[in-house]
Amino acid sequence: MKTSENNSVEKFLDEYGYIALMIGTFFEGETSILVASSLIHRGLFEGPYTVLFGFAGSFISDWLYYLIGRLNGKYFIERRPKLKEKFQPVVRFFLHHKIQILFTYRFLYGFRIIIPLIIGMSNIKPFQFLIYSIVSGLIWSTTVSTVGYFVGRFLNLKTEVYEENILFIVLGFACFGALVGFIVKRVTMKEIAAEANSNA
Repeated sequence: MKTSENNSVEKFLDEYGYIALMIGTFFEGETSILVASSLIHRGLFEGPYTVLFGFAGSFISDWLYYLIGRLNGKYFIERRPKLKEKFQPVVRFFLHHKIQILFTYRFLYGFRIIIPLIIGMSNIKPFQFLIYSIVSGLIWSTTVSTVGYFVGRFLNLKTEVYEENILFIVLGFACFGALVGFIVKRVTMKEIAAEANSNA
């Protein structure tokens, strides 16, 4: 029975794994690409395709919010009080660190909606953002995929392990991604707060 279940899991991954990865990175990010890349060593995913499809989901997400920002960003933000609350501090942060943020914004956990919105509302033209979003997205997907690959290989993760411990493994990857994101967010928020105080 377990063999049949494992075969069905492998069949699903073989047919829909990359599409599921792309959808996952569109909505969430690290967890999906960490799970996929942890199975590269088993041959269920290939490294370059994992990077590419992980990048594709994040790229589509970034461009969705960039275009919303470019077309009607103020209206979008006005209707979302939580987003509006941190809008001006993040705008100032973006203006002071524009180049660094354009190349690394995918790593700024908690800012992945607002930063593409702000970029869309800025003077960054679509072709310019295309270059930055490709570079930033590829750096992000390559880095996260590499981490997932080494974790999967070190722990010898395979479909049988996922079948028996899927909740714990996904939660583990989600917690790991959230922890790294929390640290990055804390550092970023401190910098934003420091700049806000210096400008007060």
